[in-house]
Amino acid sequence: MDKIVLDQAEGLRRLLARDVSRIVSVVGGVRGAGTSSAVANLAAALVYQGKDVLVIDESAGGPGSVAASLGIVTGGTLRDVVQGRLVLEQAVGRTADGVSVLPAPRASLDELDPAQLCAAINGFADIVLIDAVLDSDGGLSRLAMQAHDVVIAMRVDAASITGAYACVKRLHYAHAMQQFRVLINGAASASDAQSVYHNLSGVANRYLAVSLSPAGAISADPRLPRAQQLRRSVVEAFPAAPSSADYRRVAGDLLHWPWRPVAASVPDRSRLSARTLVPSTQLA
Repeated sequence: MDKIVLDQAEGLRRLLARDVSRIVSVVGGVRGAGTSSAVANLAAALVYQGKDVLVIDESAGGPGSVAASLGIVTGGTLRDVVQGRLVLEQAVGRTADGVSVLPAPRASLDELDPAQLCAAINGFADIVLIDAVLDSDGGLSRLAMQAHDVVIAMRVDAASITGAYACVKRLHYAHAMQQFRVLINGAASASDAQSVYHNLSGVANRYLAVSLSPAGAISADPRLPRAQQLRRSVVEAFPAAPSSADYRRVAGDLLHWPWRPVAASVPDRSRLSARTLVPSTQLA
């Protein structure tokens, strides 16, 4: 019965939202937290669930970019689309399983209006995943600020845990954000992941009055780096792998996350009149 109700609610949200995409920003507290890998594999898992997915890659390019890690060539950037040089269909690159990837280097977004950015991508896909890059003050880009959810990607080592808390603190200060989700990469066991999550959640709630929710945990799995070497997602290359099953589970849960107002509803510091085009529909 619960699944039927959730499916009906999802259908109602899509009907009300029409062509509006759900936007999820994924950030990492430290280098090596697995943000880009998480975005690429979660996108593939969402396609497995029957969804159209657009990945926005805010990195400056190079071998660590989502497009390079998946072995695809893109036709342009989000700036090209916003400024009318290309249509979105021409700018994206696509994986064999249908994930669309669009580069959007962080530096190229800072002078663009949030409304233009959202208008350029809305309706192209059911879900937009942003591999977000923070600025020197720990703030999100004008596009990543429009997300309905911000996911903090982290690992279970001490440096990553410290970095994740620092990331939450900076985002809370920069945008007055009070809700985040946490995705734990490389978990040796479910109990380890749960322990790390509860400790981080307790500290964030106690000292920042910030609420953390679990996005899920991805098992430590040698097939993940092997898939990266093959320039494929683990979901597509090794569907029976533990990490592949984990990503499909996270993707399935994501489809039923409650719709919230945009994650960073406070306007950015330089354009106080900027208007967002994303919905604030919330499941009662």
